[in-house]
Amino acid sequence: MYSPPRPSRAIRRRALPAGIVCGVLSAVLLALVAVGWTPLMSLDQTVAEALHRSAVAAPGAVRVNRVLTDWVWDPWTMRALIAVVVIALWRRGARVLAVRTAVTCVAASLLQQGIKAAVGRERPRWPDPVDSAQYAAFPSGHVMTATVSCGLLLWLLRLSGAAPALWWAGAAVAVVSVTGVSFTRLYLGVHWLSDVLGGFLLGAAAVAFCAAGHPGRRAGLGKAVPRL
Repeated sequence: MYSPPRPSRAIRRRALPAGIVCGVLSAVLLALVAVGWTPLMSLDQTVAEALHRSAVAAPGAVRVNRVLTDWVWDPWTMRALIAVVVIALWRRGARVLAVRTAVTCVAASLLQQGIKAAVGRERPRWPDPVDSAQYAAFPSGHVMTATVSCGLLLWLLRLSGAAPALWWAGAAVAVVSVTGVSFTRLYLGVHWLSDVLGGFLLGAAAVAFCAAGHPGRRAGLGKAVPRL
C-alpha cells in the first residue's frame, strides 16, 4: 500500500510567495480596471463582442453553458462541497483545519463583495442578451469561488497525504472547473475578461495565504490530517 511522506514546511514556504505574487497582480489589475486603462478596456470589449456573436448564433451551446454555470459550477454548489468537507474534518478531529478552511471561504466571499461594491463596474450590455446576472462585475464571483473551493480541496488532499494519482486527478478536475466556469461567464456575456482574471487571482491569493498561515502539527493541530 502506498504510504506518502508527511507534508513539510516546504508547502508553506512555497505558498507565501505565491500568495504575494497573486495579491500584487490582483491589486494592479484592480487599479487598471478602476481607472479604465484603455488597452485593457479595449481587450475586454474585443473578447466580449467575439464571444457574444458566437453565443447568439448557437442557442444550444448557450443552454449547455447556462446549466454548467447555474448548477455544476454555481458558487452555492462549491460552498456546499466545502461545507461537507469542513464538517468531515471537524468530526474527524482536525478542528483547526476545519475552522481555517471555513474562515478562508467566508473571508474570500466578503472580500469579493467588498471589491464589487467599491469598484462598481458595470457588466457587459447587449441589445440581444443570452443571460443576465446581478451585482457589479469585478471580480467574477463564480470564478473566485471556484478557485478558492478547488484550491482548498487540493491543499487538503496534499495535507492528508493522498496518493499522487489521486491528487493529480483532483488537480485535473480543478483546472477543468476553474477554466470551465471562466469560459461560461465570458460566453454568456455577463463578465469581462479582466473580471474573470481578477476572480482567479484573488481566489488563488486567498488559498495561498491560507496554506502559508496554517500552523500544522507543531502549533497544536493535534494529529495528522485525516484522509478525506
